[in-house]
Amino acid sequence: MTLLTPPTATASTRTAILLPTLQQLASHGILRGWRNETFPLYGPDGTIILEIERAASALFGIVTYGVQMLCYTDDEVSSTPHLWIAKRSSLKQTYPGMLDTTAAGGLSTRLPPREAIMREASEEAGIPEELMRREMRFVDRISYFHVKKENVGGIGMVELLQPEVEYLYELRLGKEVVPSPADSEVEDFRLWGVQEVKKALGEGRFKPNSAVVVVDFLLRRGFLDGSNDDGERIRRRLHRGLDLPVVDHEEEYSSVPI
Repeated sequence: MTLLTPPTATASTRTAILLPTLQQLASHGILRGWRNETFPLYGPDGTIILEIERAASALFGIVTYGVQMLCYTDDEVSSTPHLWIAKRSSLKQTYPGMLDTTAAGGLSTRLPPREAIMREASEEAGIPEELMRREMRFVDRISYFHVKKENVGGIGMVELLQPEVEYLYELRLGKEVVPSPADSEVEDFRLWGVQEVKKALGEGRFKPNSAVVVVDFLLRRGFLDGSNDDGERIRRRLHRGLDLPVVDHEEEYSSVPI
């Protein structure tokens, strides 16, 4: 079908060929949670070969891209950061009621990471755009495999192997800036110290792909012991090579396959 199209076929042609199949899967309850949002699938040369409905990405095992930001304030006494942690709405389609980074979202087709995270942070946390343009920093790009449990119609709960790439940002906030829910995505925000964050991580209260972002923050800032074998193993797992075509979008890197 889509894979049998000639090399000269356009991405829009392949997307159009695949779409009816995905719609059929959705109509039969096999594909759930239709988002009306597409993720790109890249070829070996870094060009988009087709776009796929976001909800179908895990079924096909394509590399997905996301953006996440952690906002923090510096404690005046201890000089250690306190993190602004979001609690997801209990009505969210995925991971309802779990803890999250300050702002996060999937990277839709042709949307630059920096613009994507500013949009998410503005919509979800009410953070001023001008502050982000001036102060927000790109800090890391992580890549890993996520074992994702999904309810596939007719089969039940299955474990799907989802390769993911996340672009990470940080923003230090003064006391005059307090994130607040600006839409229905987030229930509330809480300002937590490192020990509170570590405790929640240990209890499994974070959304999985947000937990790894928090771990990356703690490791880079020296709040997790990165000098031993465990620390090095965590770093490798946070920067796993993916044996699939991957394009690096962040402007600090060149946009070529890696």
